[in-house]
Amino acid sequence: MVPMKPRFLLSLCLACLSGSPALADDAAPADEIHEQAAAGAPAKLPDVALTPQLLHEFLVAEIAGQRGQMALAVGSYLDLAKTTRDPRVAKRAAEVALFARRYDAALEAARIWTEADPDSQPARQMLAGLLAAAGRNEELSVQIGKMLATAGPDIGPALMRLNRVFARSTDKAAVHKLIDEVTAPYLGIAEAHFARAIAAYEAQDPVAARHEIDRALALRPTWEQAALVRAQLAPHDPQTIKDLADFIAANPKANDARLAYARALVGAKRYEDARNEFGKLLADNPNNADVIYAVAVLSLQLNDRAQAEANLKRLVELGYSEADSARLYLGQIAEDRKAWDEAIKWYGQVGGGEQYIAAQLRLASVLAQTGHIDEARAGLHEARASNERERAQLIIGEAQLLRDAGRYVDAYAVLEGGLAAQPEQPDILYETALAAEKIGKPDVLEHDLRLLIKLKPDNAHAYNALGYSLADRGERLDEAQQLIDKALALSPDDPFILDSKGWVLYRKGDPAGALEVLRKALAIRADPEIAAHVGEVLWVLGRRDEAVKAWDDAAKASPDNEALATTIKRFKP
Repeated sequence: MVPMKPRFLLSLCLACLSGSPALADDAAPADEIHEQAAAGAPAKLPDVALTPQLLHEFLVAEIAGQRGQMALAVGSYLDLAKTTRDPRVAKRAAEVALFARRYDAALEAARIWTEADPDSQPARQMLAGLLAAAGRNEELSVQIGKMLATAGPDIGPALMRLNRVFARSTDKAAVHKLIDEVTAPYLGIAEAHFARAIAAYEAQDPVAARHEIDRALALRPTWEQAALVRAQLAPHDPQTIKDLADFIAANPKANDARLAYARALVGAKRYEDARNEFGKLLADNPNNADVIYAVAVLSLQLNDRAQAEANLKRLVELGYSEADSARLYLGQIAEDRKAWDEAIKWYGQVGGGEQYIAAQLRLASVLAQTGHIDEARAGLHEARASNERERAQLIIGEAQLLRDAGRYVDAYAVLEGGLAAQPEQPDILYETALAAEKIGKPDVLEHDLRLLIKLKPDNAHAYNALGYSLADRGERLDEAQQLIDKALALSPDDPFILDSKGWVLYRKGDPAGALEVLRKALAIRADPEIAAHVGEVLWVLGRRDEAVKAWDDAAKASPDNEALATTIKRFKP
């Protein structure tokens, strides 16, 4: 029998142990550090005999880890790393300590690993990550300097990993300073400026970030990732659109940059230009579902229903991951052209995802519009709500159907029943209050809205609804104005709250002041009820031709609005 050499014995033991799952793979809190440390066995190994005591310690450490006795596993592996100075053992010790969230032990093991194998990039990367997490920036700077100095032809990827090392650091200004220091020898490499740009951005220094990303692109003009980062630095700046346009002109196959450009155009409300860019993307990527979806939604914004419908149907055929969103849009398109059966089909095909409740509400609305209100209500009762908020949406949706049908008492009863089950649900409280006023229960309205204000003191619409109700009845006008002013302080440019402010001024005998506020509200939103108020104030001011024009314009746009029709009949029987 030929005796085995000590080093071979140790290697054999380690090989056996490595057959078990790595403990640190199970969602360790330092995932980035562990990923960076994945590598093959180092070349430089110590000449250590596998004594019975060492073998016993190996087995104790590994079995303890498998049984979840992490304190014992960490201590045993760290002792082994100190005893053997074997980089493989130190690596294993660091991994086990990371899994156990013993960062002090992981740092000690990582130091042993780098000392045992100074040329190991994974060892230095793990050590750097741990030092960053511990905030030991001076030692970290030295380690990163060594890591970059030994990266050789991999210097670009090594520079690109720098920002990940500092992902959990909270002192972004210190990180910015450190990355500037360690990248100083590599300023002829685009990746160095890229790392500096990211660090500057995270340290809230947009000027430095822009400067560095521009230098990265000067060194590598075709680098799409850098072009995308530059666009993200200032997404709402008109210069961003120009930069992306210039990059695409020079790199017409840069699809990600073109997609960012198209989205930027949408953000700037340049919809036709955006559609042209999406069209080019679609021509190059005819089966890219994300691009097809973007084109479809943009077509809807441009009121091109035919183009939108064709692309949405294509998404459904492709089995798009967000196909339910496409089906919901298709239902709305069919509903707009009063293709009721088609709308019912699309809404009915929406599955149980996040679009499900919206689809059920639209389906019920279509059924009600076609004279099947009992079937619509039954469908809402059978719909599957996964939480209280969704249950509230279904209750409010049913009440809306009844309200639209003029069945105000029934609508109030549905909401009152919902409130009995969820007495402090804000949306049901608000809707119940409005329904109570419709059937002549102002005391219920005031009770529910005051409870809502108590529960949600920043709910502008609760203050507004209570203030408007008092103003409309001509009661407690000073209190009504205070409530409406509070609502305006919370939501200054809300057209409905501005309408309430104008209305309370009118009720208090200030029609000129009321008209100014009401016109501001109407300019923000051309709502028929706001137009009804504008017309009434104009009429009272003796400007009757203007009043009639305001009413007529609103009636053409909203011929079925009850409040507008009632106001016109009051002044023009």
